Amino acid sequence: MKPDPSINALGGPLTPCSTTPLTGFFRDGHCNTCAQDQGSHTVCAVMTAEFLAYSKYVGNDLSTPRPEFGFAGLKPGDKWCLCASRFLQAHDEGCAPKVDLQATHQRALEIAPLPILKQHAIDAPD
Repeated sequence: MKPDPSINALGGPLTPCSTTPLTGFFRDGHCNTCAQDQGSHTVCAVMTAEFLAYSKYVGNDLSTPRPEFGFAGLKPGDKWCLCASRFLQAHDEGCAPKVDLQATHQRALEIAPLPILKQHAIDAPD
C-alpha cells in the first residue's frame, strides 16, 4: 500500500495527529490515506465526551479498551484520525468533535467540505 501525498486540508504539509494513542490508517501517527482506506480515516479530530458517546451510540465504540487489538480506548482530549463520513454525520447531528486542520488530510475534503471542517477547527484559519 502506497500512501497518497501527505498534504493537509489547507494545502500544506500534513502534520502529525497523534502518537499517543497511535492513530492513522497506517498507524504512523498521521491521517495519511490510500486507495485501500475504505473509511477515509483522514480527519484529525480532538475527542470530546459528547462525540465519544455519540460514536458508541451509532455503533463505533472508540472509548472501550480493546487490549486484544492493542487499543487502550479513547478519552476526551485524545486526537484520532476519524473517518470523514463519521465526522460529517456527527456535524449533521450537532456533536462533531474539534478538528486539527493542519493534521487533516486533503482527501477528507472529498467527503467533508472545508467550510464545515473550519467551523470545528481548533486553529481556525481566516
